[in-house]
Amino acid sequence: MTHPAAPVTPVLKSRLPAVGTTVFSRMSALAVQANAVNLGQGFPDFACERSLIQAVNDAMQADFNQYPMMSGAPVLRQAIVSKIAALYGHQYDVEREITVTAGATQALTTAILCCVHPGDEVIVIEPTYDSYVPAITLSGGVAVLVQMETGTGGYSVPWHKVATAVTPRTRLIIINTPHNPTGSVLRGSDLQALADIVRGTDILLLSDEVYEHMVYDGARHESVCRYPELAARAFVVSSFGKTYHVTGWKVGYVAAPASLMAEFRKVHQYNVFTVNTPMQHGIAAYMADPKPYLELPAFYQRKRDLFRAGLQNSRFELLPADGTYFQCVRYDKISGQSEAEFAEWLTTEIKVAAIPVSAFYLQGKESGIVRFCFAKKDDTLTLALERLQKI
Repeated sequence: MTHPAAPVTPVLKSRLPAVGTTVFSRMSALAVQANAVNLGQGFPDFACERSLIQAVNDAMQADFNQYPMMSGAPVLRQAIVSKIAALYGHQYDVEREITVTAGATQALTTAILCCVHPGDEVIVIEPTYDSYVPAITLSGGVAVLVQMETGTGGYSVPWHKVATAVTPRTRLIIINTPHNPTGSVLRGSDLQALADIVRGTDILLLSDEVYEHMVYDGARHESVCRYPELAARAFVVSSFGKTYHVTGWKVGYVAAPASLMAEFRKVHQYNVFTVNTPMQHGIAAYMADPKPYLELPAFYQRKRDLFRAGLQNSRFELLPADGTYFQCVRYDKISGQSEAEFAEWLTTEIKVAAIPVSAFYLQGKESGIVRFCFAKKDDTLTLALERLQKI
């Protein structure tokens, strides 16, 4: 009797051959294994407001449990339009220029896929959030990397190098403010420099503004929405997960001119179609009171100041943290290890997890800097500080 050959799984040619397990997953797993305080991955360890959960529950009880419109529940889109108009003075059309997304990463990827064609160039400023370049690769585009500069004032964008990177093939420039991982923010002069670069071209902008409500020391968030010349060519992305301490809900949105949004929605309807209905209605009801996001800068600035004060006399060198909920530090007075090695040592020996900033560069640039997340309970931060101060 002959026996059939064992089934063989065909070899799949990867669309993302350079992509493996993310540093966030690796460091979080190591933190669990080492029983370390996890200041690596960027999410809160405290609860959201109970009234937000109640608003979602009320929406479920009111039978908002079927598919919403592909573009998002009208009540939430209107709340987004009203918020942007009140904060930044730009009036988007609720029907044609706002789309609710399954988190910011989906919004970012969809924006890239809808406008970048094979061979198009996309300028990416490093260090950079890890989803940008894979999305460019999936679109067939080419990432053109411009590195931020570091000095006594922290990280800054060298706009003259951005201008030099522009070619006739440049389709898109991606900016991120407040910036992950560096905690830097763009100022009005930065937005004016960007406007000078794109003026008279057909270059589009993708502005990642998920930390828009985390800008400190009395500074304002310089949204692209504030600048009509830039807003006219921009996809602007934000996240309710970051703003309302519900990162696991994965609800965000994109705002863009109608002509750009029409193309965005063509891709959106086939890669996700629509977003969790009761959460959209719950968030919309919660947004009726602007207090939670208006008070967020003070909420996180207190945590930032607590964390910075705890490290002030340590062997770490604090870099400026003007926005987001991240604090970057130099460790050259402590160790000559690579960033990845030092982050692993911190996690396994000191029992505090951090993220190497080199992971946010395509080629893994070494600067002797790691990133901590201070979106944690005070008790969590205090425990981490006690351990870090002993180094």
